[in-house]
Amino acid sequence: MTVSSTNTRNSYSGNGSTTVFAYTFKIFDDDDIAVILRDDATAAESTQTKTTHYTVSGVGDAGGGNITFGTAPASGKTVVLIRSTPLTQITDYTPNDPFPAESHENALDKLTFITQELQEEIGRAVKLSKTNEIATAEFTVGASARANKVLGFDGSGDLTVLQEIGIFRGTDATVTTVDYDARDLVKSTTTAQLNNVYIALQDSPTGTALTNTTYWALIVDAVSAAASASAAASSASAASTSETNASNSESAAATSASAASTSATAAANSATAAQTAEANTLAAYDNFDDRYLGAKASDPATDNDGDALVAGMLYFNSTDGAMKVYTGTAWVAAYISGGSVLSLSGGTMTGDIVYGDDVAAVFGDDSDLTIVHDSGSNNNIFKADGYAFRSKANSNLTMEMSPGATKSVTLYHQGSEKLAVRAGGILVTGGVSATSVSGDGSGLTNLPATGDGGIAMAIALG
Repeated sequence: MTVSSTNTRNSYSGNGSTTVFAYTFKIFDDDDIAVILRDDATAAESTQTKTTHYTVSGVGDAGGGNITFGTAPASGKTVVLIRSTPLTQITDYTPNDPFPAESHENALDKLTFITQELQEEIGRAVKLSKTNEIATAEFTVGASARANKVLGFDGSGDLTVLQEIGIFRGTDATVTTVDYDARDLVKSTTTAQLNNVYIALQDSPTGTALTNTTYWALIVDAVSAAASASAAASSASAASTSETNASNSESAAATSASAASTSATAAANSATAAQTAEANTLAAYDNFDDRYLGAKASDPATDNDGDALVAGMLYFNSTDGAMKVYTGTAWVAAYISGGSVLSLSGGTMTGDIVYGDDVAAVFGDDSDLTIVHDSGSNNNIFKADGYAFRSKANSNLTMEMSPGATKSVTLYHQGSEKLAVRAGGILVTGGVSATSVSGDGSGLTNLPATGDGGIAMAIALG
């Protein structure tokens, strides 16, 4: 690849929740990147450890990849990602082998990366401008000799180790009695400057006044502080007088305080009542919140506080658009649509009620009335207490008596007119015409038998 970007680092602000931070430069290995957390308040820096603190993705990608922290960097932390390529050469060329273009290009890229990283470090160094000069930037003073001293420039503008930082040299008179070096600290013993502290601005010879601003600067003005203390004492006296006046005012304030106390008592009572009302309101809301769980996309396993479900809880299923109630073991629909219920008056049934293989309506148990549409013979069958009456498609009425039955059955037709059927024979009376009976039915012969061995009679109703 060509190296068209000089970017070698990325910086982000932690927020306590973000764990993934992108680096926008190529690396050859997941060890070729340094991850540093900087404390914005103290400027302390902490280099993070791979695997322990973070993982790396996107190794070898031209556009970079991501650093993923196990724990999100907190607010107040700056995340700094810096490419750190090892200063090694690992590409090996074998004589007479094919020229490895990709590995050769990677080697060139690595050299470019190292150059960019060195330039990034140089960019953070203290250095002279292009038109400036310095004879030497080296110093030879050892560690112990330069301890507590300042690194600076000598009279020629070259780098050097200067005088100690603020070494206290004790006390002296207004006019110095010994030589001092630059940055020496001295406390005056003269009455006019008693306890004032001065610092030497440059090497100061004996006999120099501490008030000479060419050589000395005042850093602690004890004389002025003493004057301020005296003024403070005068203020304290005035304050005592004010205290006496305040005592007189205190008596009047006590009277006002008594009235305020009464008001405070009333306010306290009101506050207690308000707290009680607040507690009751919160309890009522909590009770409601424990029963109605609000809108949810699926059946909840606990209530809104994470506690176990109890019977009677409600919630609105936003996926199905329906209210649900908890029975104690399961969530069920809290209502059904009225369109699926048969009206008590004038309702229309559009589906079938199935009885075995037939369509039927059953009223009561097996000994009560059953109305069946027999799909096999296209009959309407009325059954009651062991007897069956069939209304066939040719308008004949068929009575079937169970085998061995001895009971009488009466069929009413046209009000009080009836067909009487007895166990010993058949009696036809009142406005009934028949093609196969005469008289009282005693001469009736060759009655067709039903499939189950019972007695059957077909009568055309007049």
